[in-house]
Amino acid sequence: MNAASLLHLLQFASPALPIGGYSYSQGLETALEEGLVRDAGSARAWIARCLDEVVARWDAPVLWRLLGAFAARDADAVTQWGQCFLASRDTAELRAESVQMGYSLGRLIAELGVADTGSLGEDVTLPLAFACAVDGLDIPHEEALLAMLFAWVENQVLVCVKSVPLGQVAGQRLLLSLRPEIERAAYLARSLPDDELSNWAPGLSMLSMRHEVQHGRLYRS
Repeated sequence: MNAASLLHLLQFASPALPIGGYSYSQGLETALEEGLVRDAGSARAWIARCLDEVVARWDAPVLWRLLGAFAARDADAVTQWGQCFLASRDTAELRAESVQMGYSLGRLIAELGVADTGSLGEDVTLPLAFACAVDGLDIPHEEALLAMLFAWVENQVLVCVKSVPLGQVAGQRLLLSLRPEIERAAYLARSLPDDELSNWAPGLSMLSMRHEVQHGRLYRS
């Protein structure tokens, strides 16, 4: 991986990227409210399980396929997987999250001259916009996948640091301890066949729906 690609990847995987990732918890805030997550141990268990059962088996594999579709200039596959991901958002908040962040990232990369996002259509999701940015910047796919997974885990850890609460050192310890799970998630994303992809997590969906009416929310999902 050359220096330019690495620097591009660091920029587009950074939490400083102005697309609003810090304002979402993806149901974790409700898990905190209901006592399912209450300390460092339960936080690690929650993040690891969501990473393995949802992100590694759906979000990341869809991104992996979008990366391949952009590289192959396969517009039909780009459209197919973009629509599949949008259809998989099974609550209003999760759908709004991905569309808002996808719109923000798409607009950003267009304004920066990275890629033309005009052909991606409406309701561009975050994986679709991220894959477009990776293609426009010629970032290696395996590294881009790892960056996406790390960014997801980091955001979940930051929610726990703010809301469990955990100390900063405890948060960094938690993030470091999840490295094997991130590597496994990347392997699954690259290796799972299409008919084994799944985001079946009804408990998480229920938490997400309850978050819509939760009192005193800090996060938008």
